[in-house]
Amino acid sequence: MKILVAVILLAAPALGSDQSAVAVVRAACGPDDVKFNVSSSGQQPAAQPEPGKALVYVAEQFDKPENELVTPTLRVGADGAWVGATYGASYLLFSVEPGEHHLCSDWQSLPPLRVINHVPASLASLTAEAGQIYYFRARIIEHSGNGPWTLDLERVDRDKGQFLVATSPLSGYRLKK
Repeated sequence: MKILVAVILLAAPALGSDQSAVAVVRAACGPDDVKFNVSSSGQQPAAQPEPGKALVYVAEQFDKPENELVTPTLRVGADGAWVGATYGASYLLFSVEPGEHHLCSDWQSLPPLRVINHVPASLASLTAEAGQIYYFRARIIEHSGNGPWTLDLERVDRDKGQFLVATSPLSGYRLKK
């Protein structure tokens, strides 16, 4: 009986940390049941932030040759709500109020082979200032031939961000019904 109690006490922090990790992901992403239809819609002239807000670009980058069969759809979230989706190395943009924000990139459609450790999302934080433009790269990383893959959402500098946007089509997305 003492062994059982010891195992339960030792396992409790691990269970709590799993729940904490899930809470962090849910705080940044959106509801699991929200899905998007996505297409690429060409380029858009450079945008400027709305007055009193910041502008955030997220560009998808897939570390795999273009002629491969796998092209997953990624959803992008901010502060617990989905703001859009990318497909085929496209980008999206959205406005945020000044202050702290929690961003998320998540698989809408999974690659046919497994994802490392079944990690559903990649997270990043941002403290936005009014009038500023921020660039993030949602990178799909292949670890060996034909998978497995992981996601990496990272902030990139202005030069790299502008290059990613300039060499990618704008993502056109709408909610699936």
